[in-house]
Amino acid sequence: MLQLDGLRIDLGRFSLSADGTLPAGGVTALMGASGSGKSTLLSAIAGFIPPAAGRILIDGRDVSGAAPGDRPLSILFQDNNLFPHLTIAQNVGLGLRPDLRLSADQKAARDAVLARVGLEGMADRRPRDLSGGQQSRAALARALLRARPWLLLDEPFSALGPALRADMLNLLRTTALAEGMSVLMVTHDPGDARAVADHTAVLSDGAMAPAAPTAELFANPTPALRTYLG
Repeated sequence: MLQLDGLRIDLGRFSLSADGTLPAGGVTALMGASGSGKSTLLSAIAGFIPPAAGRILIDGRDVSGAAPGDRPLSILFQDNNLFPHLTIAQNVGLGLRPDLRLSADQKAARDAVLARVGLEGMADRRPRDLSGGQQSRAALARALLRARPWLLLDEPFSALGPALRADMLNLLRTTALAEGMSVLMVTHDPGDARAVADHTAVLSDGAMAPAAPTAELFANPTPALRTYLG
């Protein structure tokens, strides 16, 4: 599980507090209005923003002061972070070795994950040769190849059309859970949360409400969620 123990993040005049547990073994959606701090909280969990107070624990391990690369997680951003001069195979292989000196077993694992996300036969292409959805699949493949216990997503599919986004969300859920990964997903779309999230946590008025089962939360919205939904 991912525990936020009295966490407080201060950025200038903006302050966000989070205290609670995000369950492992499924998908948790993180929702809130623009400017509520969703991406800020995700960045703090990933290690890019130091907390002003409190702790971040993953499976009981305090990672509050750990470098991003030393935390048991991977993160996908909105722009996918694919290098345009590298092939898709090389971009995905970076998930294993920055120098891309992969062993035969590592190359086999890379090729297997490319096939799993529907990119078989596209390993030698560059990002510019892929559609937006295929680029998202490549970024997801790299995260899956890293095989970290937690996968954080900062709306990486938000630029896709509704049908393609739904396809990517379903792919995310089936592949990540098949690999035993837990997912924390920032989204502004209630439909995304309803479609794939087991639990949902809402950020409002500078604080994160405890995560609750998604179906129950939308059936009986909290005041914060009701305000967000309008």
